[in-house]
Amino acid sequence: MTKLDDLVNWFEGKNKVMIALSGGVDSALVAYAAFQKLGSSAIAVTADYKTLSAEELGTAKQVCTEIGIKQLLLDYNELENEDFVKNDSDRCFHCRMELGDRLIKLAKDYDVGIIVDGTNLDDLGDYRPGIEALKKNGIRSPLVETNFSKSQIRESAKLVGLSVFDKPSNSCLASRIPWGQRVTAEKLTRIEYGENIVKQLTQVKQVRVRDIDGLAKIEVEKQMLSKFDKVILKQITEKLQMIGFTSVEVDPEGYKPGKINVIAD
Repeated sequence: MTKLDDLVNWFEGKNKVMIALSGGVDSALVAYAAFQKLGSSAIAVTADYKTLSAEELGTAKQVCTEIGIKQLLLDYNELENEDFVKNDSDRCFHCRMELGDRLIKLAKDYDVGIIVDGTNLDDLGDYRPGIEALKKNGIRSPLVETNFSKSQIRESAKLVGLSVFDKPSNSCLASRIPWGQRVTAEKLTRIEYGENIVKQLTQVKQVRVRDIDGLAKIEVEKQMLSKFDKVILKQITEKLQMIGFTSVEVDPEGYKPGKINVIAD
């Protein structure tokens, strides 16, 4: 038996299951496995909230089409949650607690007994208060329970033909704002547009535009820094200033997850 068989068989005997599905490879593989075992008794749910980029939402919809699984959209505004907006070190916890509450309510509406997500073994090593929140809501993680690492997830996703198998990891747009600086709709919009501009002008797939009090700090993987020659950087700077950033710089150290998770003054 392969690891993928283990994941598919995890759903054996489960009646109805709801999968919290983002636009990433982890939850995509969970949704695929659930659909293989349960068919129409597996339902994918994507939270279409203000910190999810249009690109991620589009990918989530595409994944569900590829799998053939039914998708529901949870539409709400987490900017109405002051605990989230104030953006302290527990921001992810408050976000995921609200998501969990809404998933549980939706699951009751659809007579679903189990809610699952795409948390995997590699996630457990990071500071992830959001994972703790999901656990508190009773949401289970089949990839953890069947011992899947990120690389094994990508291998399995490629094997079954999911287009997101090599998609770079992403996180919500609020993660581009340092702790202690409030999350606003204006900031989220310029971050999303800013990342799209950088991607279009450089053809780099993994981009973070950190919004540090209006300064756009661009992070890409180190080997991609050569894409930012003087001409390209001038174009990026002009366009980012047009959408509200005060200044622009490229981080010479390159991209690293969670780099700005410090409380700002």
